[in-house]
Amino acid sequence: MHSIEICAGAGGQALGLEQAGFDHLDLVEYEPAACATLRCNRPEWRVIEGDVRKYSAAHLPGIELVAGGVPCPPFSHAGKQLGADDERDLFPEALRLVEECRPLGLMLENVRGLLDPRFAAYRESILTRLKAMGYEAEWRLLQASDYGVPQLRPRSILVALRKPIAEHFSWPTPKLVEAPTVGECLHDLMAANGWDGVSSWRDRANAIAPTLVGGSKKHGGPDLGPTRARKAWAGLGVDGRGLADLAPVSGFEGDPRLTVRMAARIQGFPDTWELSGKKTAAYRQVGNAFPPPVAKAVGQQIAAAFELAANAKMKKRA
Repeated sequence: MHSIEICAGAGGQALGLEQAGFDHLDLVEYEPAACATLRCNRPEWRVIEGDVRKYSAAHLPGIELVAGGVPCPPFSHAGKQLGADDERDLFPEALRLVEECRPLGLMLENVRGLLDPRFAAYRESILTRLKAMGYEAEWRLLQASDYGVPQLRPRSILVALRKPIAEHFSWPTPKLVEAPTVGECLHDLMAANGWDGVSSWRDRANAIAPTLVGGSKKHGGPDLGPTRARKAWAGLGVDGRGLADLAPVSGFEGDPRLTVRMAARIQGFPDTWELSGKKTAAYRQVGNAFPPPVAKAVGQQIAAAFELAANAKMKKRA
């Protein structure tokens, strides 16, 4: 199965879909640091550095999947929620690509705010346009913690499939095992430099994390979000006012800060996934990413629908 990935970022969704069996032919990303991350981890991927508005998918007709995490500021509660009036709204570009290459399926991820009542007409307009192109589409809110990610990260997901395939698709079911707490997830990384208070910290950090926030270029430096988010982190024994370069050393007192690697693990990235750029650029890639385990779960269901539809077609011919 092959796919096109737009607004690929640090590769969270691309990695999850790869784990679900998809081979990415094109990955389109605007930010240089994120492109460097993609190339560093997967040199074989064809990374196209540039504006998705200038990218055409016409050379890949009938590809299995178009996927991406289009920018969230037009719909985020942290912004002005301008929706279609925001110049950063790239849903129209995703639909243009669907028209160009007519894939078997489409998967797009965004923030929870997109499912607010104020955007009902916008969501319906997308469904209507996809239906006119021969796709059955549905929005669904998924919680990252339901798929093993130690973070409260609700995301709105759009899955659209051609009508013969859509009837075979079902949304992934949550895992029966609870996601690890922040303390369980990060204990070894916090202990890496000999911090003698790590065990008591682990016991304090006994819940999943609040949603990581990547911020934007207009935002100053890397931190864990606005005041409410920082308070939630403080309740877990984490100083959310910034990020650390290294784990705490022996004798450290107070609440530690996360490193970029710790934030990446909370987001569901494997420790082997290298992040390019300085601390601020690297953290923004992490904070804006789609957790790979969630992308994998949805991707597996899409792949299963493809297989079931193909089997049904073969039986019908027989």
